[in-house]
Amino acid sequence: GAFQKKSHSARILSPEEAERLAKDRVLVSEFKQLKLEKEAQKNWDLFYKRNSTNFFKDRHWTTREFQELKACREFADQKLTILEAGCGVGNCLFPLLEEDLNIFAYACDFSPRAVEYVKKNALYSTERCKVFQCDLTKDDLLENIPADSVDVVTLIFVLSAIHPDKMHLVLKNIYKVLKPGKCVLFRDYGLYDHAMLRFKSGSKLGENFYVRQDGTRSYFFTEEFLSQLFKAEGYEQVVNEYVQRETVNRKEDLRVPRVFLQSKFQKP
Repeated sequence: GAFQKKSHSARILSPEEAERLAKDRVLVSEFKQLKLEKEAQKNWDLFYKRNSTNFFKDRHWTTREFQELKACREFADQKLTILEAGCGVGNCLFPLLEEDLNIFAYACDFSPRAVEYVKKNALYSTERCKVFQCDLTKDDLLENIPADSVDVVTLIFVLSAIHPDKMHLVLKNIYKVLKPGKCVLFRDYGLYDHAMLRFKSGSKLGENFYVRQDGTRSYFFTEEFLSQLFKAEGYEQVVNEYVQRETVNRKEDLRVPRVFLQSKFQKP
C-alpha cells in the first residue's frame, strides 16, 4: 500500500535520521569530485550498459500526474510538440506517444547508449519523434530544435543527476526552445527522500548532493532552491510542492518515506 500528500513543507526527520545526517559531514575529496564530473557521461553509459532497458519501469503515471499535457491544448486534437530533456531509454516517452497520437516529441539524453536504445525500440518512428544525444549543460538545443517551438518540456528525474553549479545552464538551454506562455513540467528527488537517507558515509559531495556506488550522482531538492533556480533564468513559478509518499511493505512491516518535488514553471 501507499499514500500520498502534497505540501510546501519538507518532511520532518525522526531523531535517529537527523542524528545520522548531522554526523555525515565528510565530503568526497576534490580530486575524486573532479574525476566524477569528468566521467559523468561514461558512468551513465555504463549504467545503461549494465541495466539495458530494464532498470526503470515505464512511466504510465505521467499523464495522470501532469494533466497539463491535456490542459495545455486549446482544442482537443491540437498537435503538441514536447521535449523530453533527459529521456533515458524512453520509459516516459513511449507511453506518452502511445497514449496521445497528437504529440511530436523531441527527446535527448546525455548517454549515447540510452539514445541508441530509444532508436531500437519498436515504437520509435522518425515521423513522431526526433531523438539525439545531448549534454544539456553545454550542447545548444537550437542545433536540433527550432527556437520558441516547444509546447511542453518534461524534466523528470534529470536535473538531480547534474552538478548543482551547472543546473542553471540546463534551464537556460531549455528556455530558448520553449514557446512563450508554455511550461516546464518538473519531477525529481526531494529533500529527505528515502534514497538520501540510505547513502553510507563517504558518499557526500556537497549539501544535499551524493554519489552512488556506480559513480552516478544525485541531488535532493528543496522547494526554495528549485524556485530560485528557475526564477533566476526568467521563468515564472506556477506550482512547486513536495509530494510525500509512504510506501508500506506489510509483509516486512517496512515504511519507506519517498519525497519528490513536483513543479511547473512557465516561460513568460
